[in-house]
Amino acid sequence: MPRSFLTGAELSAAELDALLTRAVELKAAPLSSRALEGRSVALVFEKPSTRTRLSFDVGVHELGGHPVVLRGDELQLSRGEALRDTALVLSRHVAAVGVRTGPHGTLEELAAYTSVPVINMLTTQHHPCQALADLMTLREGYGELRGLRLAYVGDGNNVARSLAILGTLAGLEVAIASPPGYELEGDLAPPAGAAGSLRLYGDPREAVAGACAVYTDVWVSMGDEESAAERRDALAAYRVDDALLDAAAPGAFALHDLPAHPGEEITAEVLYGDRQRIWDQAENRRHAQKALLELLVGES
Repeated sequence: MPRSFLTGAELSAAELDALLTRAVELKAAPLSSRALEGRSVALVFEKPSTRTRLSFDVGVHELGGHPVVLRGDELQLSRGEALRDTALVLSRHVAAVGVRTGPHGTLEELAAYTSVPVINMLTTQHHPCQALADLMTLREGYGELRGLRLAYVGDGNNVARSLAILGTLAGLEVAIASPPGYELEGDLAPPAGAAGSLRLYGDPREAVAGACAVYTDVWVSMGDEESAAERRDALAAYRVDDALLDAAAPGAFALHDLPAHPGEEITAEVLYGDRQRIWDQAENRRHAQKALLELLVGES
């Protein structure tokens, strides 16, 4: 059974450290690896995408491979074909499968029946490829990750959960602040071998105290449109602005996985100013995912 990347907890701390080191190397020399020479990777999109689509498509190409982009409505899945059957067919043609979908169970079922690695490009529960890029961006800014404090303010969603898992595995102290009803689950434990810690807060200023970076995400995600007004009211105090950055450690910068809504979860001044590494994050998706593909496809 090939190893997949569904939550990030599949990696050991040492593997995550080596992956981030490799990602930095690949950023410095984007065309230096031909790990996918003569091979194809299926990229299945059941959800809209900008950064994931671009970074995986270009990244597979830079590794010498062919990205096969498949929209959900282009597959027989949309007409009722079983996930198991789709998995068996994909396995006969490609070296790996990336999936961007809704229910995490869909990804788990697909991975159970494939004979190639499956990569989580986003589910409602987890967004681990984004967390890899986030950690790479922090490493570029600070070097050693162990012992740093990363604050996330806002909805305790898939991005927050992946930061909690992979951030603690990298040795970070991950501090997450959310309003009542939007908290990350209190029983979420760091993965095996994690040297970091997870702390949950209600007050965003408590979470950002001593933090080297302050992270946020949209208040209204895909599928949350019906509760948009309620969510904006609940999250209004969790906006990342200059004042919140001032409450963090000296030199702290803002992070955001995008797309952003200036004036809601982040101010335009921070988003487009010099106190952020957000656009580096967006680029680093490609390099971190290339390192991940090298690891997974190299094992299979």
